[in-house]
Amino acid sequence: MSNLSPQTEFDCPITKECGALVQLLQPRERDLGGFSVRRVLPVVGQKMIGPWIFFDHMGPAHFPAGDGINVRPHPHIGIATVTYLFEGEILHRDSLGSLQPIRPGDINLMVAGHGIVHSERERPEITATDHTLHGLQLWLALPEAEEETDPAFYHYPESTVPSVSVGDVPVRVMMGTAYGETSPVKVFADTLYIEAWLKPGQKLTLPDAQGRGLYVAKGRLLAGGTEIPEFSMAVLAEQQGVTVEALEETRLAVIGGEPLGKRFIEWNFVSSRKERIEEAKRDWENGRFPSVPGDEDEYIPLPG
Repeated sequence: MSNLSPQTEFDCPITKECGALVQLLQPRERDLGGFSVRRVLPVVGQKMIGPWIFFDHMGPAHFPAGDGINVRPHPHIGIATVTYLFEGEILHRDSLGSLQPIRPGDINLMVAGHGIVHSERERPEITATDHTLHGLQLWLALPEAEEETDPAFYHYPESTVPSVSVGDVPVRVMMGTAYGETSPVKVFADTLYIEAWLKPGQKLTLPDAQGRGLYVAKGRLLAGGTEIPEFSMAVLAEQQGVTVEALEETRLAVIGGEPLGKRFIEWNFVSSRKERIEEAKRDWENGRFPSVPGDEDEYIPLPG
């Protein structure tokens, strides 16, 4: 996705907790032109969780026939975007020539590296009827040695993403290794991303990682005696054996992994160097990024 403002980091209510929880983040809704997202990361006081620098919860957004998601071509540097849908479909195009619908359960990994341009729209078959879009989009910061890597695109169909039953709790290992399963999705550093679906009263012991964030996409949880409400991100302490309990039917995502050091972020650009972001801004304004085959007629101007 693209930001519509050069500002990416926003104020966000942060509640100090104790025990298993360090902080509880409440997202802010952001308009992306035609629909809104709940933005959890980055916020003042919590810029990253492990290598993860950006976390958006899209929808559920309900579109009438003839309407839908329509994000024009825009650039990225220094990150890998990770898109995962609960419901609906997005048509991904990029400057490498990729053309890929993403559907529920699939994972799209787009590596921006030294620069990529992409758009996110919908196929006419989707916009022809009433439909819903619901999912998550996250950005992974790249290690400094990989920030200027060649851009790339990877699509992982639902059938290739490992699923495991932990007790009676179904878990998908989206990225990294957890519960004896390793995802095929490419990573650049120690990275964790899982999702799980809990029935009321079910418990799940979370996988360990250097840094972890627990997002409740639906429902309510208890962790360390603290309630985590729907649409909240709990920043977890670095302790082993943290167990959560569902207070109602709950869908959760856990992210984490290796801290990569300070990153600067402005609009869609991320880098360990401020001057690199300024260079990318000039390149976009002056048309030095590549175009998106099949989607060359429109673009999002540099905000501000």
